[in-house]
Amino acid sequence: MKSKIKTLLIITLLSTQLLFAQNVEKKFVTIDKVKIAFKTFRLETRKENEPVLVFESGMGGGSFESIFDYLPKNVAGIEYGRNGLGESESDTTIKTDVQVIERLHKLLSTLKIKPPYLMVGHSLGGPFIRLYTSIYPNEVCGLVYIDPTDFMLTKDEDEKVKKSTSSLTGYRDIWTINLKAMSNDTAMPLGIRNEAKRELVASTPTFFKEYSSMPSLKNMPVTVLISYNKPVEFNESEMNKKLKLGINLIPWWKELDNLRIAHYSDMIKNNHDSKIILLPGYSHGIHYQDPKLVADAVADTYNKCLTTDKK
Repeated sequence: MKSKIKTLLIITLLSTQLLFAQNVEKKFVTIDKVKIAFKTFRLETRKENEPVLVFESGMGGGSFESIFDYLPKNVAGIEYGRNGLGESESDTTIKTDVQVIERLHKLLSTLKIKPPYLMVGHSLGGPFIRLYTSIYPNEVCGLVYIDPTDFMLTKDEDEKVKKSTSSLTGYRDIWTINLKAMSNDTAMPLGIRNEAKRELVASTPTFFKEYSSMPSLKNMPVTVLISYNKPVEFNESEMNKKLKLGINLIPWWKELDNLRIAHYSDMIKNNHDSKIILLPGYSHGIHYQDPKLVADAVADTYNKCLTTDKK
């Protein structure tokens, strides 16, 4: 009987969690005459000076709803679509990453969502949350990176990886090739194509040029989740063959991941309550593959933000 009751309780709890994620309502707000879609949760119960999660997606958008159910019930947050992504309207006046950050800042101000912010960024969202922190350092209490793009990769490092792995093409080359392909792919939504065009300009001719003169990261809790030694994706192999890129994918990715680990480690070397978590065999979409793991990392960083704020 006890076993049946326990099983029923678990099913009830899981059902309640799933209902929460499904009932997070999508809303819209107009910023500079452009409609932006967003979702918020638990803002009405947030206490003053408690951190708010601000989610920043990767290239072309994406959702973090998979982790909402696993977050502590006291945590509030906002997820939004950059202009042109999801149900947010396109805005071709946004031409730089700095303008992306300024638009997010205006969104948070318009919605009267006061800092401190615990920013969570996936893939390209990683560089974005770092840039936000450099522009508005006093608004951010912590950062969580989910398999972030390595915006710190230098030209010399890229060339060394090519040479040591006997590859003809570097990561920075691939970044440009992909952005050009996405920009010109009429099968893709216009918003994604516009984002790819913007990022192409942002990395041409200098890779992530808007990020080259940022001040050092202030001392705040940071968690970096990195998928490591991941299996080679089918599309990577196909692109390598089709475009004759000459990349030895397994050693190439291994060296690039080692550099990414080194770069993010150096970035947080003076940050207390910070860490890098390596996840061997995980995919790029860690929050889809293992939402509880990501939610636990976010919750841990959230608690460290609270502790840091009291010091």
